[in-house]
Amino acid sequence: MDLPSSKEIIEDMAFFDDWEQRYQYIIDLGKSIPPIDESLKTNENLVRGCQSNVWLINAEQDGKLQFQVASDAVIVNGLLAMVLAVFNDKSLDHILDFDINSYFKELDLLRHITPARGNGLNAIVAKIQAIAKTKTRTSTSASTS
Repeated sequence: MDLPSSKEIIEDMAFFDDWEQRYQYIIDLGKSIPPIDESLKTNENLVRGCQSNVWLINAEQDGKLQFQVASDAVIVNGLLAMVLAVFNDKSLDHILDFDINSYFKELDLLRHITPARGNGLNAIVAKIQAIAKTKTRTSTSASTS
């Protein structure tokens, strides 16, 4: 997956003059997310609290979490790409320590999406952070055993 960094996304978004251009950029970001296998689109992988269907699959490798995501809404795929730019292939500590609210504020994102989309975006972030917390607890328990 070849996504820009969160810093590059902030810079790119600032380049555009209006939100129509920014929305198109977000949609284009979503097109860079590789599709997931249909067999992974299960209730178990569904993120609760989203207006659209969003599936989130994770794996841990070398102390970093990797995510596969998909949505049935093009704008949501773009929002997922913005979240992946922050969290994909990052350490558990980074995922838990990153100030996502400052990132969204710098993008001025939550003022320009519907409240339902904002709630969904927060549900996705909460799910990713919950996964990181669970894995942190698991690795801490294993190292103290």
